[in-house]
Amino acid sequence: MFTRNVVKAAPVLLDMERIKGGTAQAVVINSGNANACTDRQGLDNAIEISGIVSDALHIARDTCLVASTGVIGVQLPMSRIKPALQEALANPVSRTLLDAASAIMTTDTFPKAVSRDIEIGPCTATVAAIAKGAGMIAPDMATLLCFVITDLAIDHTALQLALTEVVDKTFNKITIDGDMSTNDTVLALANGLAGNEQVVAQGYGFNSFRVVLQEILMELALMCVKDGEGATRFVTVKVVGATTDGDANRLARTVANSMLVKTAIYGADANWGRIMAAIGYSGVVFDPGVVDVYFDDVLVVKNGYGANNDSQASEVFNKKDDLVITIDINAGEGSAKIFTCDLTEDYVRINAHYRS
Repeated sequence: MFTRNVVKAAPVLLDMERIKGGTAQAVVINSGNANACTDRQGLDNAIEISGIVSDALHIARDTCLVASTGVIGVQLPMSRIKPALQEALANPVSRTLLDAASAIMTTDTFPKAVSRDIEIGPCTATVAAIAKGAGMIAPDMATLLCFVITDLAIDHTALQLALTEVVDKTFNKITIDGDMSTNDTVLALANGLAGNEQVVAQGYGFNSFRVVLQEILMELALMCVKDGEGATRFVTVKVVGATTDGDANRLARTVANSMLVKTAIYGADANWGRIMAAIGYSGVVFDPGVVDVYFDDVLVVKNGYGANNDSQASEVFNKKDDLVITIDINAGEGSAKIFTCDLTEDYVRINAHYRS
C-alpha cells in the first residue's frame, strides 16, 4: 500500500509497477533522502540500487523493491550509496529486526519492531514487522514506512486483502500533524517456509492471520503516535452517536488534526471550545445543541454548552499523559477513533531545522 499523495517519490512509482507481478524477494531501504521530486534521474537511481541488490542475491531485478525516507527534492548520493551497498552485500552480517528498524529512522526517537507467532494447524509461523514514522502522518499513513515479513504460506490475494483491511483499521487511524508524505509505503512479504497448508482468502487460518496482523500493525501505529515529533501526550479522539461511521471518522480526524486543540492539550488547558469549533468546520451536518464532550470521564460540554467542570477536566491532565476525548453527537450509531498527540515547541524546533 502506498501514499495517496499525487506527488509520489521515485521508489513508490517503481514499487507500484513491480508489485503487479505478485512476487518480491528483497527490499532495500534508505533513510535521510526521500528520492522524491527528483525527475527521471531519481527513478534511474532507484532502479540502479535495486539492480545492485538483485544481482548480488541472484534474483530477478523486478522482484527487488525500494523504499526511501527523508528530505524531498535532493538526488540520492549514489557515490556513497553504491559502494556501501556493495560492501554490505559482499560481507553480510547477521542482524536483528530491531537493527533494521533502527537503520530506517529519521526523526524517530526509538526503533519500532513487533513480532508474533501464529498457529496454523500443526505448523507455527512467525509474523514480524518494522516501521518508522514520527511526523507527516495523516491522512492515510504518510511518511510512514512499514515492512511485514512472515514465513506463513499464504496466497497473494489473501495477503493483499488482509493488509488492506488491517492498514485501514490501524495506520489509517493515526495522525500527528495532518501532513501527507510523498513516500509512505507498507509492504508485506511471505515466503511460505512455515510449511502450513496455504492460507487463502476467507479460508482456514485467514482470520487468525488477519487478527495477528492487526495486533502487530496497531502496536506499531500507536508507537508512531507516541513517538510523534516532540510529543508529550497520547490522545484518543473518540466520536460516538454520529449518523454514520464515515461522519464519525471525519469529525474525529478534524479534532485530532486541529493545531489549536493539540496546543491546548500540550498546555494542559481543558479548552473544549476549540473542540466544538473543530467539529463545526468538519463539514459534517449535525445539531450542536445536543452534543456532549468528555475529557476522560469528565463531562465538559452538555447539549452544546459548558458543563462548568473545567477545573475537574484540568485535573485529568495532571494525573496522566494519556487522554481520551469523547464527543457524543447524539444523532445515531456511527462511531470512530483517531489516535493523535499534542503539539509542542519541540515539534517546531525539529521541523524548523530538518535540513540543517
